[in-house]
Parts: sequence; C-alpha cells; structure tokens
Amino acid sequence: MNIQDIERLRAELDALKCKTEKEVEEARVRFLGKKGEITALFDEFRTVAPELKREFGRTLNELKQSAQEKITALKDAVADAPGAKASGLDLSMPGDPLPMGSRHPVSIVREEIVSIFRKFGYDVAEGPEVEDDYHVFEALNFPPNHPARDMQDTFFVSAGHPNPLLLRTHTSSVQVRAMETMNLPIRVICPGRVFRNEAISARAHCIFHQVEGLYIDEGVTFSDLKQAILLFAREMFGPDTQIRMRPSYFPFTEPSAEVDVSCNICHGKGCNICKGTGWLEILGCGMVDPNVLEASGIDSKKYSGFAFGMGIERIAMLKWQVNDLRHYFENDLRFLGEFASAPEV
Repeated sequence: MNIQDIERLRAELDALKCKTEKEVEEARVRFLGKKGEITALFDEFRTVAPELKREFGRTLNELKQSAQEKITALKDAVADAPGAKASGLDLSMPGDPLPMGSRHPVSIVREEIVSIFRKFGYDVAEGPEVEDDYHVFEALNFPPNHPARDMQDTFFVSAGHPNPLLLRTHTSSVQVRAMETMNLPIRVICPGRVFRNEAISARAHCIFHQVEGLYIDEGVTFSDLKQAILLFAREMFGPDTQIRMRPSYFPFTEPSAEVDVSCNICHGKGCNICKGTGWLEILGCGMVDPNVLEASGIDSKKYSGFAFGMGIERIAMLKWQVNDLRHYFENDLRFLGEFASAPEV
C-alpha cells in the first residue's frame, strides 16, 4: 500500500456519479463493502512500517469518511431526482412483520383432553372416517331396523347391501376396532371427526369432533367411571368443579348416564350460560353392554368396562363461552386470532 493508491481512490470518488439507487449500492459495495477497495487498504495497513502508520492511518480515515459522505450524498441526490419513483420504498428499512398463525380452538381443546387422559394411562386410538355399518351400528347393539338408529341421521356412501359404507356418526366405531384387535385390559381414548345429517345452526352442525373413551378390565365398576369423569372435569374446568350424573339411554351401554358439570361461569349460582340451573351438560357415558363385549369376542362374564363420549366443540364452547358453533368452521381470522395466546398443552 502507498499514498498513490489512496489518492487514486480519492480521485475516483470525486468523479463518481450515479443515476439510480442500484448504481449507488454498487458503488457502496465497491468502496466500502466487506471486500471493497477501501476495506482492503485497511487490511494492508497492518504491514505499514511503524514510523509511517500515523500518516497512513490519518489519510485512510479521511478517505473512508469522504467515501461515506459521497455515498450518502449520491443516495439523497438519486432519491430527489425528478425521475425518481414516488413509491417511498426504502430497501434498507426492515420488512413488515408477517402475522403469525395460531392453532384452531378445536385442536387446542382436543390436545388438552388427550393430554389429561394420557396422564390417567389412556392410549390414543384412531380409525377410518368412512366406516361400514357393522362397526358403526351393529357391533354396538344397533340391530337392523332398530329404532335407536333414528337417533343419528347418517350420511351413507353406499347403500343397498347388507354392510353399507357410511360416514361415521360417532367415534365409537374406533372402540369396536380396539376391542377386536387389542389385548386386554384396554384403556383408550378415540378422538376424531364425525358426521351427521343435521341442519346447521348455532348449536348443531353436520360435521363435529368427538373424544370417546373405553376402559375394559376385570372388576371395572360404575364407581370407576364416576371417578374418571370427576378427575377429568376437575383437570379441564378447575379443582372446585362438581359433577352430577342423570340416568339416560344409549344402545351400547347399560346403565347409561348424562354428565353435567357445575357452571364455571357463575359457580352454581345460575346465569344465562347454564340457563339458571348452575349445571352444564358435557358428555354421555355408561357401562359397556355385555352384548357389545360379546360381539367383539370378549367374555362379558369375566370382563366389564365403561365408555364415555364428549363433543370437542361443546367443551370448547363452555371453556371460552363461544355462543355459536358455526364460528369453528367459518375460518374468520378475527375469531381465530382470539386464540393466538392460548397456552400450549
């Protein structure tokens, strides 16, 4: 490095002219970039004799400052030129932040329910959404032409033969497949999407999601069922939650019950959410009917079990006081954005 190199670069800077922002950026890189000519001179400065370092150092610093001022002046001149774009775009500015997505509220509640029952020792089982009549109805104590089939309006994929295909109306079909294939004892939950031919309204939809549970072993009693539901309710809605069980009817369980939880909004005092009763219905349950056990090859004299099922949308409605089921299916970003801060399970 010598003084002539510095003077040559100074002369080039004085004569430098640019007409576009691109040319200004290319000039900046040429002189001041990581591999620029002025940067290279600073790298060579280490080899200068000690007695010359002061002079060369001062001259190099002046050159660098002049280059920076020249590039800034050229950038301003290009921006103010009559033919410059009026868009106001500054490529040196940071970009606009992209909005982050969030998990769907149904997915959040599904994973929370699954997480709770995993702690109780339940495995997750899944099955096909397009099922046959046997696994959806017959194996669950729904004989052909049984009036209980009218409880669920079904979408049939194929009909006209003894075992037609259909869109499953509940995830109980997964429980049947679990009883057919798994070794005893069985302790599973079955989350999934189900379909029913119902009119769409604020409280009903033709597509929704369920989580059903099944526990089969020797000596399983209704008391075990009640304790499992109580533990789940307190994990989901809070440690002070109470439950009550009302007699009900399901073809595949006997005895059967509907389960209510104490309203977590008014704490049992009565409000518009619980319609003044202090209770909210969350699920149905019961002891597995011996006919269902025998249909899957399980000895009903030796084994017993319980089953339960709940709608995920229903749990989510209670958890966040959502008043219209249709919100879950409309993909309204204003609605979905409200769950961006929901905690990870």
